[in-house]
Amino acid sequence: MAAALRRELAFEAARIGPRRLTSIFFGGGTPSLMAPESVAALIADARALFAAAPDIEITLEANPTSVEAGRFAAYAQAGVNRVSVGVQSFEPAALALLGREHSAAQAIAAIETARAHFPRLSFDLIFARPGQSLAAWRRELRFALSLAADHLSLYQLTIEEGTKFHTLYQRGAFTLPDAALAADLYDETAEVAASFGLRAYEVSNYAVPGGESRHNLSYWRYQDYAGIGPGAHGRLTLAGRRVAMSRHRAPEAWADLVEAGGNGATHEDALTPLEQAREALLMGLRLADGIAPSHFRARTGTRLMDAIDHSTLASAIAEGYLILSETRLCATAEGRKRLDALLPALAL
Repeated sequence: MAAALRRELAFEAARIGPRRLTSIFFGGGTPSLMAPESVAALIADARALFAAAPDIEITLEANPTSVEAGRFAAYAQAGVNRVSVGVQSFEPAALALLGREHSAAQAIAAIETARAHFPRLSFDLIFARPGQSLAAWRRELRFALSLAADHLSLYQLTIEEGTKFHTLYQRGAFTLPDAALAADLYDETAEVAASFGLRAYEVSNYAVPGGESRHNLSYWRYQDYAGIGPGAHGRLTLAGRRVAMSRHRAPEAWADLVEAGGNGATHEDALTPLEQAREALLMGLRLADGIAPSHFRARTGTRLMDAIDHSTLASAIAEGYLILSETRLCATAEGRKRLDALLPALAL
């Protein structure tokens, strides 16, 4: 696996050409099961193939089990300077319901260990869980943020068809908070996070000033990124065209493709100007700072106002969901809670 990753990275670098490397993100699945030596080799390759920024951000996602947390020192030595811990909850009953293998005590220990080895730390939590009350969520959040994280990612529990959760939900084994309570839980998150100095800089992400995920900001700002490894996606500007890329999801099949041709891509499609504009709009409005029209046109070749349904825009502004000025289009706090419904109607 490590050899295939390194080969695919070299293949991409050869066709991308000289670029400034601002971030590396080891994510998806369980990258913290990777040998630290493999992580070090990939980081060294990336630094050799591209011009690395002096303050490059190198993140690794980790599950908070004792085995993985014990590797943190080695990952830091390999060059990782930011870790994202998949906590999800500090409540034992919630962890059991979510099917997580770690305990609350292991999550706390993993965070403490990570704080000792990495200058930057993030963790994620899931809200709107069965039986969750506003008071209980407030206590859990305060406890979580007291552990001195500088970044929090928040996800609402949703039920996907074909999963064990969906079967149990259909049987009435549990119920989820209604929409009003879910909205209150979301609002409470921003208030509690703010009391610890974390700003809601994106719909689902909170950070202290300077603690924002630079890698994820590249997605939301519609910048170029290369996806390496099974199931990875990328968006790259090649020969003046914006290309959407995806890799084979199955590791074995992906590795076979890499061995045969240098990469495991299954799709590489040039995006039309309208497709680019739509993607940039859908991503950019997730940010609290919104979209700068000048940046939008530079990235997509399309004027921002030419990518928007004007009737929907006018209604959203009148309802207090969007704000438009000469320098910025952004969603209000109320608007960001409704983006799933608003964006499909707003984007042409």
